[in-house]
Amino acid sequence: MDRKNIKLIREQLDTTLKHFSSLVAVSRPHKGWIRAVRDALGMNGRQFAKKLGVNPSRVTEMEQGEISGSLTLRSMHKAAEALDCVFVYGLVPRDSLESIVREQVVQVASRRFKRSSHTMALEDQELSVMEKKKALKELEDELLRTMPKYLWDE
Repeated sequence: MDRKNIKLIREQLDTTLKHFSSLVAVSRPHKGWIRAVRDALGMNGRQFAKKLGVNPSRVTEMEQGEISGSLTLRSMHKAAEALDCVFVYGLVPRDSLESIVREQVVQVASRRFKRSSHTMALEDQELSVMEKKKALKELEDELLRTMPKYLWDE
């Protein structure tokens, strides 16, 4: 990954993902998407199995697998195609990617700053409140700018 362009990549992905933010509130139907769409089309399991080119018992397995989370993405894609639908898969952040990174930076910077402040206090070199705020902000800015590899290790 090109660490120099990571902010630009994050901003571009944030822009793309904003289109999906309204989908976060959409929950899967109780019997799953495959069954819901199949039922809405008035298609029984045997008819769906024929369109898929599988045994009717496979339809039951697929519908149960969707609900349990064990159905593969490939199978979901095939089911969607057989139902004349498009299978959409993605990760939608609860907040922006930028906010997630900023929160991690604040946590890492606070922990690092706390350790160094403790050491400075022991050496009788403690900073004033204003100096601490400024130094912490500078550390956060540096972490955001450089995106060190260890950012997600702590």
